[in-house]
Amino acid sequence: MYATLVRIFSEKELRGKLLFIFGALVAYRIAAVVPLPGVDVSRLQRFFDENQFLGLLNVFSGGGLSNVSIVLLGVAPYITASIIMQLMTTVVPRVEQMYKEEGEAGRQKFNMITRWLTIPLAVLQTFSMIALLRSQNVLGDITAFDTAAMVVIATAGTILLMWFGELITEKGLGNGVSIMIFAGIMAGIPAIVIRFFDTIGQNPDDFFNNLVFAAVALLMVAGIVFVNEAQRTIPISYAKRIRGGIAAAGTSTHLPLRVNQAGVIPIIFAVSLIILPNVVAGYVMQTATNPTIVSVASKAYYLFQNQWFYGIFYFALVVLFTYFYTAVIFDPTKIADNLQKQGGYVPGIRPGTPTVEYLSKVLGHVTLVGAVFLGTVAVLPIVVQGLTGVQSLTIGGISILIVVSVVLEMVKHIQSQLAMRSYEGF
Repeated sequence: MYATLVRIFSEKELRGKLLFIFGALVAYRIAAVVPLPGVDVSRLQRFFDENQFLGLLNVFSGGGLSNVSIVLLGVAPYITASIIMQLMTTVVPRVEQMYKEEGEAGRQKFNMITRWLTIPLAVLQTFSMIALLRSQNVLGDITAFDTAAMVVIATAGTILLMWFGELITEKGLGNGVSIMIFAGIMAGIPAIVIRFFDTIGQNPDDFFNNLVFAAVALLMVAGIVFVNEAQRTIPISYAKRIRGGIAAAGTSTHLPLRVNQAGVIPIIFAVSLIILPNVVAGYVMQTATNPTIVSVASKAYYLFQNQWFYGIFYFALVVLFTYFYTAVIFDPTKIADNLQKQGGYVPGIRPGTPTVEYLSKVLGHVTLVGAVFLGTVAVLPIVVQGLTGVQSLTIGGISILIVVSVVLEMVKHIQSQLAMRSYEGF
């Protein structure tokens, strides 16, 4: 471990990447504690304690929402824009062609559209959140100018974080958005630990419930590590080749299919969508004057408060997004074409369409395991919360999943960077 750390910081380029990421995260955390003016802290805390969905959104804002800071929604609007653009690749052929077939230029154009789409989404979501907080007297009586200024500042904060996230991604050590969410979660861990031990001290009778919480957390960490490292290997053989009159013997290798191809992205997508109906319904309940609209919004709000409905819907979203994102990042047709061009084949499977069908079948089976696991991890804390009454479990489960997944991803990227540099001088 010590030797690895020495190697990491002895490499100038790798050290520079890590220091840049650290600096960007420090700037992010500073912005997350700079509040917008006129916030009633006591009302804000009480409002968050009563609404678990805002607690989920606060995880993805890195604490910016609970502080009503200048980065109010964090990267949530950017995540929403990414979801919309990814969905459009399946329904709009031009977008799919731009993303999958036009190479690097197409992906840059795709990313640019995502950035532009983030701006109106940030304005809309920030205005809705400010209006919701005003309806709860968290922001007090503010003028239209004050509201407009808050929207502009918070939107600029989201754009700044979006830029930070993309710069971190370019460093090649992991997904920038996931790393920023990870930083926000880690910043809140000391408060969670303190609250955990305070609960034990104040309620000794709840010792068993807290013990269950710790056991579930440890099992989740072990399960996440196991599934993230698990993979199905498909053998690949290459036929003999003749180059310059010399016959080169065929070689054998394998194609690894990870059980969790999509990583933590399905969880991020699912949470971003599942909190939206509840927040909108809560806002409409507080601001609408039409009795019919208020009645519909009230039914939708309390429907999502039902733990059974919420858990089933959440599980389904995670499974759906796992399949969807896996299909986006792993294309069996493209893999089969590349193998055929390189003279490779799966033993016992004919090249072309049979190989595509075989890869799709195996990928479907492997993804099913990963999707069910991610969905189970997502809803398991809700189940345990219902059994033990430990309220911190709902957020804790998502936090554990993101933290462990991001750490594993960063470790793999750093190891690959070190392995690449190990061959210098040969």
